[in-house]
Amino acid sequence: MRAAYIDSKESLEVRTVPDPEPGPGEVLVRVAAVGICGSDLHYYFEGANGEYVVREPLVPGHELSGTIASDASGRFAPGTPVTVHPARFGTPEPGIEDEPHLWPGGSYLGSASTWPHTQGAMSELLVVRADMIRPLPAQLPVQRAALAEPLSVGLHAVNRAGDVAGRRVLVSGAGPIGLLALVAARARGAAEVVVADVLAEPLALATRLGAARTVQLGVDELPAHAFDVVLECSGAPAAISAAGVAVRRAGTVVQVGMVPNEPRGINLAPYISKEVTLRGTFRFHDEIEDAVALLAADPGIEAVITHTYPLDEAVAAFEVARDSRASSKVVVLLDPAAG
Repeated sequence: MRAAYIDSKESLEVRTVPDPEPGPGEVLVRVAAVGICGSDLHYYFEGANGEYVVREPLVPGHELSGTIASDASGRFAPGTPVTVHPARFGTPEPGIEDEPHLWPGGSYLGSASTWPHTQGAMSELLVVRADMIRPLPAQLPVQRAALAEPLSVGLHAVNRAGDVAGRRVLVSGAGPIGLLALVAARARGAAEVVVADVLAEPLALATRLGAARTVQLGVDELPAHAFDVVLECSGAPAAISAAGVAVRRAGTVVQVGMVPNEPRGINLAPYISKEVTLRGTFRFHDEIEDAVALLAADPGIEAVITHTYPLDEAVAAFEVARDSRASSKVVVLLDPAAG
């Protein structure tokens, strides 16, 4: 099989390697499509994602869809369209027994956080545990299903905010996760979803996906005390400070965008004086089933995918994926015929 390997900063090569062999309780997936995530960009352009440094060749990718190549148990027939929950959960701890995505000792596809690294999905074949498989409904095209993982992140962020039905929601940051958080908030019944970003191009896509209105930061004024919930998806210190101003008194801010593990200057005064609830959100638990159902029901969500590239052009795909003006979600196709 062929797979893309990141060896170090800005060093990626597609190589031919032996096909993997599934063990007991495992399934072999023929990968069709893999989305490029922010963590993948960090691994390629910086050689590390935060504290996790590429120390051996790493296959990136955890946003995937494909078909079953083989399943010795017979549970999944060859050719069954699927997506994959990319987490292997770790060890339960008191207080988080029902939150396996927070358990220590787990792993995530395409991550240098483990040693050896947990290899990802940008390969023609992938072995995963059978319990990570999620079959797709007949009406969901395999390519669109590559959005299931990032949409799950958006759904989990909205769930962390509590009940948003009838609420005014601001999505700060119109990258792929922000756009899918918009989709998630609307699906959960938000009365109004406003999207803010510094760039006009992703805001145009937000409008297409159903934003009630958009705010171009630096051009338009972000209203104060105007939102019940803010989903802060950029991770920029200025945006986190602005979220505290934009949320109403006793409102909720969910920090979705990842930030470096280091001190950063943020204005917490509005959070204190307005008794704002600030919540973190990390990956997701079991929202992937809801994500698959939403993607099957609404073909328009596929507009988040702006570019596709074959595996041999993976480097070009990474270059385009980091240009927020030119692209939203960039997908590498390993089986273009999958559709």
